[in-house]
Amino acid sequence: MNCYAPMFRERRLDDAALAAVNAMRLSQHPKGVAPRIENLAEWRAHLLARLRRQVEITADPVLADLLEEVAGYPGGEKAAKQENLEQSVLVPLKIRTSLGLLSFTSTTTVFGTPVDVTLSELAIELFFPADAATAEAVRGAAPYSEAQRRARQLIDFAQRSTP
Repeated sequence: MNCYAPMFRERRLDDAALAAVNAMRLSQHPKGVAPRIENLAEWRAHLLARLRRQVEITADPVLADLLEEVAGYPGGEKAAKQENLEQSVLVPLKIRTSLGLLSFTSTTTVFGTPVDVTLSELAIELFFPADAATAEAVRGAAPYSEAQRRARQLIDFAQRSTP
């Protein structure tokens, strides 16, 4: 989340939202990022369905407590457009930023049975631009190193030169 991180932290977040830094808490807390999520009800329902599934699979009491906490946050009062979010493969995150309304899709990788116990159940979520406008905005906002800038120029040149 390197180049996107500043967009998610555009305003000072309330200490209550940062009490125990957790992406689920931070994105859903009313004093966190939640007020800037354009499709909060849909995104929230999607996240809660994923968390509910994790709790059912693992019976982890920490995750159960997190689910109870986050489910109590406001923001899910509107009915989500999708009826069966548990079966949903892709729900975009639409967030208002200083760059405008940006839309991202995400993929999550969970290390369920690694050899190293410190990686057990580690989850990494990566966000990708869901549309051309978001990709362009992010590309323009991300600080490029000189090597990245040159590579981008070469890719742009190659794309213009290809019939």
